[in-house]
Amino acid sequence: MAFGISREELQNWKNKASSGEIAYLTHYWLDPRFPGIRTVTKVGCSNIEKLADWCRRNGLNPKYIHVRELYPHFDLIGPKQKQILLQEQLQSHIERFKL
Repeated sequence: MAFGISREELQNWKNKASSGEIAYLTHYWLDPRFPGIRTVTKVGCSNIEKLADWCRRNGLNPKYIHVRELYPHFDLIGPKQKQILLQEQLQSHIERFKL
């Protein structure tokens, strides 16, 4: 298991995201630019317009979408991460990563 997730979880996220669904994957993450942040939730979707609409509906700026050929995604961190995980009823992410 890498980053606190299994290969199967990563593959499931990739499958959903590449098929145009909004997909959520939370994992451990450390970046010195964000002290105190230890996790990120990648919200992926191959349909960039759908992902941009998702961002706007959640008060997030779509300009921060990481436009990747196969897996475009938005990185959720901090209080907004937990708020959206609760909203999406992804309690297991919150419990597992102690958010």
